Amino acid sequence: KRKEELPENSYTSGLFKAGVDRILKKIGEEAGEVIIAAKNTDRKELTHELADLLFHMQVLMVEKELPFQEIINELKKRHSK
Repeated sequence: KRKEELPENSYTSGLFKAGVDRILKKIGEEAGEVIIAAKNTDRKELTHELADLLFHMQVLMVEKELPFQEIINELKKRHSK
């Protein structure tokens, strides 16, 4: 929805406007933060960082017009072998 509306002051809209390279950069940053949080013992921090990573992955999926169901289908294929 945000991609279609592109509200002026929306963080998500800003990512879409900046393009796929910016989205990928954020995914890389968030993945690094997940790794650091996982090495620590703070469950709340890990949950926060995983949420950030998942959010940015969802933004990429929208940008690439990749429905979440395709990801689910891929996982099902892998586990049915």
